[in-house]
Amino acid sequence: MKRVAIVMGGDSAEYDISLKSAQVVFQHLDRTQFEPHLVSIRGKDWTCEIDGNLYRINKHDFSIQTIQHKLTFDGVFIAIHGTPGENGLLQAYFDLIGLPYSTAGQLQTALTFDKAMCNAVLAQRGFDCGQALIFDKGDAISKEVVSEKIGYPCFVKPTEAGSSFGVSKVHSEAELDKAIAYAFEHHHRIMIESFLEGREVTCAVHNFNGELEALPLTEIITSHDFFDYEAKYEGASQEITPAELDEVTTLKVQEVSKQIYKALGMDGVFRVDFMLNPNGTPYIIEVNTVPGLSEASLVPQMAHAAGYTLKDFFTQWTKQMFAE
Repeated sequence: MKRVAIVMGGDSAEYDISLKSAQVVFQHLDRTQFEPHLVSIRGKDWTCEIDGNLYRINKHDFSIQTIQHKLTFDGVFIAIHGTPGENGLLQAYFDLIGLPYSTAGQLQTALTFDKAMCNAVLAQRGFDCGQALIFDKGDAISKEVVSEKIGYPCFVKPTEAGSSFGVSKVHSEAELDKAIAYAFEHHHRIMIESFLEGREVTCAVHNFNGELEALPLTEIITSHDFFDYEAKYEGASQEITPAELDEVTTLKVQEVSKQIYKALGMDGVFRVDFMLNPNGTPYIIEVNTVPGLSEASLVPQMAHAAGYTLKDFFTQWTKQMFAE
């Protein structure tokens, strides 16, 4: 039986969401195949509770010294959204000490966590992405250039943040300064992105048993101006799984999602969000290498629609990281 650490927490605004994701993985992992332990990571404080006792993780080899023995792990299920679990930092650490983990590698996670860089690479590979301008804190931002190159409405977002933190939909030039300031609260680099009209859908892909499978799509219909934090986590949206799309469109989005998975060299489970324009072309919004995993999150909904129990889904996912 393999001992698996499920790492949770992290240092981003998605801390609480990560705890919920980790608890679901912990609850559903097959105890006949794995011995799971929840490991909390926040800053330099890495701890694991065992039998009511709290132990610190030895970062030299990611082990725990209890009173009776030294406890080591065979692999790590990463359930940290944002830094350090989704931007390549933990992946690089686990690569150095030789522990397998559940996500794509350091390079892939670092790339996909930067929305602007990821979309630029995907656009270069021929995938459809929206137009965007990139700015660092301190740059002069010309409203004339924004108006000419991007237009209104548009989106202003930090290039590195999740769960729609720091994101604003801007309807006019008068709203731009406030949106820029809000985005810079969450990261030192922001993007001003063209508005894409259409239907928002998302698709998850996994490589269980070494074969790619695209799960049923979810369509997101929100009562808000866009799919913001409240829409995602406080019930202000409908998430329709499977999405009510024709078969041709569904297969097209699933195939594009698998192509992106291969083009980026993904591993484990990833989710890519699209805007379907009126002609049915899927434009990439962003790629998520550590998607939300609470029972109300999108990937578990898709897994259910594909016929998986959560026990089977998370167990197969965990087994896959040992198959490399």
